[in-house]
Amino acid sequence: MAADTPREPLASRVLAQRVLQVPPSGIRRFFDIAATMTDVISLGIGEPDFDTPRSIIEAGVESLREGRTHYTSNSGTLELRRALSDHLERLYGVSYDPNTELLITVGASEAVDLALRATIDPGDEVILHEPSYVAYVPAIVFAGGTVVHVATRFEDEFALDPAAVEAAITPRTKALFLGYPCNPTGAVLPDAVQDELARIAERHDLLVYSDEIYDRLAYGTYRHRAFSGLPGMRDRTVLMGGFSKAYAMTGWRVGWLAAPAGILGGILKVHQYGIMSAPTTAQDAALVALLEGEPEVERMRAEYDRRRRLVVDGFNALALDTFEPRGAFYAFPRITATGLDAETFAQRLLEEEHVAVIPGGAFGPSGVDHVRACYATSYERLEEALVRIGRFVDRVRPG
Repeated sequence: MAADTPREPLASRVLAQRVLQVPPSGIRRFFDIAATMTDVISLGIGEPDFDTPRSIIEAGVESLREGRTHYTSNSGTLELRRALSDHLERLYGVSYDPNTELLITVGASEAVDLALRATIDPGDEVILHEPSYVAYVPAIVFAGGTVVHVATRFEDEFALDPAAVEAAITPRTKALFLGYPCNPTGAVLPDAVQDELARIAERHDLLVYSDEIYDRLAYGTYRHRAFSGLPGMRDRTVLMGGFSKAYAMTGWRVGWLAAPAGILGGILKVHQYGIMSAPTTAQDAALVALLEGEPEVERMRAEYDRRRRLVVDGFNALALDTFEPRGAFYAFPRITATGLDAETFAQRLLEEEHVAVIPGGAFGPSGVDHVRACYATSYERLEEALVRIGRFVDRVRPG
């Protein structure tokens, strides 16, 4: 290269193409703006507003006092894996060997990353519903895979259409990725849909990744079923979850992954070289969460349900069409009646009324006419947020 020829910035020359092709999170910008403002009611961040229950905190403190400050087994403490095995069998009737089929991870986020990196080869196609959680696409891309999106629709309450999944399968399809109950929509999969997806996975010999981090946050008549508990699915499913949402333990960073021993052995390899083990203190706290935390889970779930009904009724009363979310803690109102696109709606609502929501397009093309509103904040603040949103909608609605 000639001495006088300017070179591109080093970052653009050294960063991997798979990293460069992934855009920054569509959520982050609204958090950054909100952080500079006062009196903001945030319906943006998907995090429980509850503190971790006291008995779980005390277990973490006691762990530190007892000097449990060293590595655990790469797989996590055996006590926690045994408790998790009992927990999954009791709730969903699916049994995992705590010695060879369960892994404790640094949150469900690491579980997703591990599962993909351990099983995806360059060019493998992964079918993913959209809208879906913003981290799924980057995780597939970083693993070298190719994302094949299947759209979901408001009219179907954003449940995945099995026929659309089957139509998307090609000779390069390796896996189906499911994230239900769904972030951002709050959608769940009806039993008949789950059953048909299981038959499709078996018929086409697909691996299934199932991120069920919101499994305990289910409302109304919906009863969650672990995908690996369906007939024939245990041997082809990587089941993932964690403690962040149901137990209000986001900052503890502890999750889990369950898979047949042959698959888990490869996943463990990636984990042990990259992480070593999940935090010991967090694992000790998670053990108490499983053994003693059920009353607290029910208390928080009941309050989320109360808020859910307030928010859904409130949005519909404002002519922001909202289907009934039966899982997680998100509502996904359609904002087309305002005449604004979702980006403009979210930007102006934040600037003018100090309420933060997330444009639905951040989660996939099917979300472009929607915004995500998280109701994991107090009932009183949700009431005030609806008042502010109502004022805004009245101002901008055509006519």
